[in-house]
Parts: sequence; structure tokens; C-alpha cells
Amino acid sequence: MSEAQSVEDDVEAKLQTFVDALVDSETYQQFMDANEQLENDEKAMALLEEYHQKQQLMQQSFDQSLMAELQEIQQKMAENETIQQHQQAQNELVELLQQTNDIISEPLGMEFAQSSGGGCC
Repeated sequence: MSEAQSVEDDVEAKLQTFVDALVDSETYQQFMDANEQLENDEKAMALLEEYHQKQQLMQQSFDQSLMAELQEIQQKMAENETIQQHQQAQNELVELLQQTNDIISEPLGMEFAQSSGGGCC
């Protein structure tokens, strides 16, 4: 095995350890629990579906009455405990991932999670 392959294998093993630690973290587990609760809450899911449908309609053509409906749905979403718990758990997970990105980025001297914007085509 070449030295480069050995280094790549070591990086991959450490990455798997990191992923396992992330999945085992309380923050991730809270997010997954909140996600499951959201998926099982028919009222919350109906609100989200209605919100997304209205958003799509708004993108097609602006309508003041549609905007009022969208704002009303947003208010109901803000009052829905399941949606709020999911949003809070998601925000905490994003914060953890941002902190992780910052820690990895510092010694690299560049933004680790930044898209290079490249592609094959």
C-alpha cells in the first residue's frame, strides 16, 4: 500500500469516527426526534404543505390576497409547537455543523464547506 493511500485511509477512518460522534450527539438526536414528531403531526404537515403550495403560487404571480393567506399560514406555523420544536432543533444542528466547519477551516486556511463552484460540465 502506498503512503498516499495509507494517509487517505487514515483520513477516511477519522472521518467515519467524526460522523459516528455527530450521529451520537444529543443535538443530532434531538433533531431526529423533532423530525419524527413533525412527520407524525398531521396538522403541522398540512400547514407546511399549504405554505409550500402558496409559496409556489406566489412565485408564479404576485397576488395581494395570496400574500395575506401566506402570512396567515406563517402565523399558524409560528404558533404550532411541533413546527417550532423542529425549527429550534434544526437551528441547533446547523449551529453545531457551522462550529465544526469553523474548526476544520481554521488550520486549512480556507472555508472547508465552501462550494468550489466547479463541476464536470
